[in-house]
Amino acid sequence: MTLMELLTKAKEAKYQVALLPTDVKNKAILAVADALVSNSKDIIAANAIDMEKGKDKGLSLGLLDRLKLDEGRIEGMAEGLRQVVSLEDPIGKITEQWTRPNGLKIAKRLVPIGVVGVIYEARPNVTADVFGLCFKTGNAIVLKGGSDALESNKAIVKVIRETLAKENLPMDAITLIEDTTRESTNQLMRMNGYVDVLIPRGGAGLIKSVVENASVPVIETGSGNCHIYVDSDADIDMAISIIENAKTQRIGVCNACESLVIHKDIAAKLLPALNNKLKEHGVKIFADEKSREFLEGSEAATEEDFGKEYLDYIISVKTVESVEEAIAHINKYNTGHSESIITNIEENANKFLDGIDASCVYVNASTRFTDGFEFGFGAEIGISTQKLHARGPMGLLALTSYKYTIHGNGQVRK
Repeated sequence: MTLMELLTKAKEAKYQVALLPTDVKNKAILAVADALVSNSKDIIAANAIDMEKGKDKGLSLGLLDRLKLDEGRIEGMAEGLRQVVSLEDPIGKITEQWTRPNGLKIAKRLVPIGVVGVIYEARPNVTADVFGLCFKTGNAIVLKGGSDALESNKAIVKVIRETLAKENLPMDAITLIEDTTRESTNQLMRMNGYVDVLIPRGGAGLIKSVVENASVPVIETGSGNCHIYVDSDADIDMAISIIENAKTQRIGVCNACESLVIHKDIAAKLLPALNNKLKEHGVKIFADEKSREFLEGSEAATEEDFGKEYLDYIISVKTVESVEEAIAHINKYNTGHSESIITNIEENANKFLDGIDASCVYVNASTRFTDGFEFGFGAEIGISTQKLHARGPMGLLALTSYKYTIHGNGQVRK
């Protein structure tokens, strides 16, 4: 089918899905979770094709990590769907209501957005996450995955559509555009009247392209140049543990730490020990002159390093003289994603929380927790770094709009 035909079917499906009661939606999502697990061998086999092609193309370790599926990750996808089922359905909820002097009763009611388009790269887990969140909120979904994950996405969507059919529900509640050309992407970005909102998930280049070229409304998700600032009195062991987790647990994710900011008073104690720990993982360090005094084997950082999302075993380091300087440095180079301070000084923690301009700001914790699953949202459709409509991990509420319902008894305007 042509893109227009696919989107026409999705538009028809959105009106059907919007009217489904909560119990019907929950039953279908649970059935999809079970079907993903029972079909995991087929999904992993399809993913193996993508992985082999990715290695041949020379994809980075970070991208290959995002692309890879195994039984554990598929079970994680299923568990995310089960968590979505356990959450309250926001659709139909009255958030405000009042009565006017003329007797009109006005209520503000949450409703689905409609057709949600998602453009994403080598992240097949996104396919299941998007389905669960969008279907729970009565939205239809149009997916435009990258060529690197095509076989994986096809296998996952096949399972979902077949499960919906068994539940006597519209299969076109989820649509995968299998044409992975740039032309089809550009066309999707301009399908006003068919796509109600577009959400890009991927690298900075993809997000910038969608934001600059789409005529369809866009929720901007962000790349993650995430920082950890270690304050003057921080617990050394805690700092090393948090930084090791944030940098090395998974390098190809947007909430991984890419840059460290270190108070000058703790640099001599912290940096040599941290350097040894990061060397265990093969992490390459680019640092400013003050930091390099305590970082054997590090290289000089450039301006570009401080603003770069590496998605690799690389990190930048900057030494500062105060929490205020740390805040200024982070606000200059960050992407509005996730920032953390490690400190025992409550005043500095509060300064950091108030002064940092980002969707998620932590005290004494890893940036890796910026995630819909970890926040208790079941899953996420993306992490918004903008300030309109949604910000941070986007769960169910971010996929709703609202309408006003007005009850009268014959009022006419004079």
